[in-house]
Amino acid sequence: MVTSTHVKFIYPPELLHQPVIYQLGKQFNIVTNIRRADISNSHGWVDMELQGDPPDIQQALDWAYQHNLFLEPDVAAVAASGR
Repeated sequence: MVTSTHVKFIYPPELLHQPVIYQLGKQFNIVTNIRRADISNSHGWVDMELQGDPPDIQQALDWAYQHNLFLEPDVAAVAASGR
């Protein structure tokens, strides 16, 4: 079953020039859809939608957390889910 999740990744400076979003899609078989982003030489964030099977999305989020990406759930998505 394919589902989608909105997240906001806040990048630490050491990951700004790494292909993190590409790696998420490639390693975990998910589709990434960037909605908004702001990247500079000192900081960055990406607001995006992740689509795929729920276990694949969870593994991708776990991987991102382990690589020091700060994750914020999308406020609208959380409100829509009733949490």
